[in-house]
Amino acid sequence: MLQRFFATKSIEQIRANCEESEQTGHGLRRALSAWDLMLLGVGAIIGAGILSALGTGLAGGFDINFGVTRPAAGPALIVSFILTAIACAFTGLCYAELASMIPASGSAYTYAYATLGELMAWIIGWDLLLEYAVSNVAIAISWGSYAASLLESMGLRLPGWLTLDSRTMLQPASDYVTAHPGLGLSAQLSLFEQAHAGTIDGAKVFAHWDALSGAPVIFGVPLGMNVLAMVITIIITALCIVGVRESVRANSILVAIKVVLLLGVVAVGAFYVKPENFHPFMPNGWRGVQAGAAIIFFAFIGFDAVSTTAEECKQPEKDLPRGILGSLVICTVIYIAVCAVIAGMLRYGEYSGVADPIAHAFSAVGLGWVAGVVSVAAIIALASALLVYQVAQPRIFMVMSRDRLLPPWFGVVNPKTRTPVNSTLLTGVLVLLPAGFMNIDEIVELANIGTLFAFVLVCLGVMVLRVRRPDAVRKFRAPVIWATAPLGIGFCLWLALGLPTHTWERFWIWLAVGLVFYFLYGARTPRNAQ
Repeated sequence: MLQRFFATKSIEQIRANCEESEQTGHGLRRALSAWDLMLLGVGAIIGAGILSALGTGLAGGFDINFGVTRPAAGPALIVSFILTAIACAFTGLCYAELASMIPASGSAYTYAYATLGELMAWIIGWDLLLEYAVSNVAIAISWGSYAASLLESMGLRLPGWLTLDSRTMLQPASDYVTAHPGLGLSAQLSLFEQAHAGTIDGAKVFAHWDALSGAPVIFGVPLGMNVLAMVITIIITALCIVGVRESVRANSILVAIKVVLLLGVVAVGAFYVKPENFHPFMPNGWRGVQAGAAIIFFAFIGFDAVSTTAEECKQPEKDLPRGILGSLVICTVIYIAVCAVIAGMLRYGEYSGVADPIAHAFSAVGLGWVAGVVSVAAIIALASALLVYQVAQPRIFMVMSRDRLLPPWFGVVNPKTRTPVNSTLLTGVLVLLPAGFMNIDEIVELANIGTLFAFVLVCLGVMVLRVRRPDAVRKFRAPVIWATAPLGIGFCLWLALGLPTHTWERFWIWLAVGLVFYFLYGARTPRNAQ
């Protein structure tokens, strides 16, 4: 059993498996160019992060259960973006080399299997659920919120309980929390029961009483759901089942629109930047910069999703490195420009608790119409990110099934559309239900730590193959690998240490649950690893 844990698959074996699937008609359709991959990367990267995490990074974070979870970076969030981009660049170079050597779907999971063995491959495959599926829950919830706001501005207002989950509706008002700290779920339900009976004023107790008061009640619990988040998840999942070519075309259109809109935000906002808003530049020193980098790292998640489409590339050895690194460069330039403008428009403290910092900044300077444009950009940006992640996760499931770490059901490919239909449907359900009924709190941080863990293993894996397989063909070689990979690991660990303690605790629980699944199925299934 111990030998199996560390058994690896050779590069040749991985390639052979891909070719066998293609020859038997169970493989994926090769239809993507380097430009398609670059747009996929931009579509995945520019999403919820720049639109929501920007405010938390500038002003810091506060949680009623945990207190101050992140010190404010202030205008120095610009430095946080630069450092995060550098960290991602080191990791991106490692991804590019491995992608050129192992042009197979599966991303970090496949690379781990080729370098670190079966057990670590399973762990990273389970971990990637945090990056893709869990991230998509956060993205879908954000999309639903922006879409509801946009509909309301057009005079189409949905009942509040159809736009908020139950936990969010039960959140007490800030003034009430100050006077009555430490309110748990049972206390909130008790207060709701009293407010529902009319014995206390619900509007003074609950921040979302308008929505809560009209919600249907089941067994004493108010029923709330983000119905728009569920609708967009269903639409995107259906598109992913239709075919990767169609998905890429839709993504290309969405990416072009959102990039133009973000550049327009920078151009207009630059006229409202005030130099005094950049002082103090670093209010909490490097601790604030680190905390800011750890949270806005969510804005960079996505470039690695490009590698999950390796079996659908026309020339994967050449196109994957171009797609990964090209999308990272484009997004970094846009991010730094947006951050500099938003940080200069208002004092960093004015972004505290703001979920839509870009729209908030323009509304504050009297440009409410720009806030509307930002809402449209947000809807487009989040939809394209949702699309790319919904493309990526099923391919992880498919490859894990091919390796018999998951049942064959996960690896079924529709012979007509050439897409992993079962895994795509499952991913849709995994996103649909939490997005409709769960709160977005801490999802961003959990997705961040999962991605950082994957990045560390990729950087480690590329060094392992430099030692074990120095003769292997590498169409792309990461420069100065013995500096690049360790620096990538170091930066990722530095960012991970900037996350709150409770995020680490939940991450270890997540991995423990994954190991239970592995020993119940994966470790007991015969296979031919070498």
